[in-house]
Amino acid sequence: MRMRIVFFAFFGLFLFACKGKQAKKNVLPVSSMKLILWDILKADEWYFQTAIRDTLRKRVNENFQIYEQVYKIHHITKEQFYLSYKYYETHPDQFKTLIDSVIAVGDRDKIIEKSGPAPVPANPK
Repeated sequence: MRMRIVFFAFFGLFLFACKGKQAKKNVLPVSSMKLILWDILKADEWYFQTAIRDTLRKRVNENFQIYEQVYKIHHITKEQFYLSYKYYETHPDQFKTLIDSVIAVGDRDKIIEKSGPAPVPANPK
């Protein structure tokens, strides 16, 4: 009887380990996820800023339509995004890396925004 319990415990552990590797394979890498998450955050900010200014316009689920545009730009599905996000949430060390990467992308965008457009080189003739 004890041998059966040990066998099923190892079998269950083996199945759980295999399932984790399969889930990891479908997870978007941090390099992609940080850009997608940054675009979603920017879309949220735009939505809330326009919703505050435009109180007469009915905005039912418009933010979800914007999310769909972000998914389309990055060639992913909503399911891929949420699967990856849930994976990172349950792996704190990788989630911290993701969030730090998103912050770095935001800081980089802020610097580029403050510096203004790149100067146009003179046309030498």
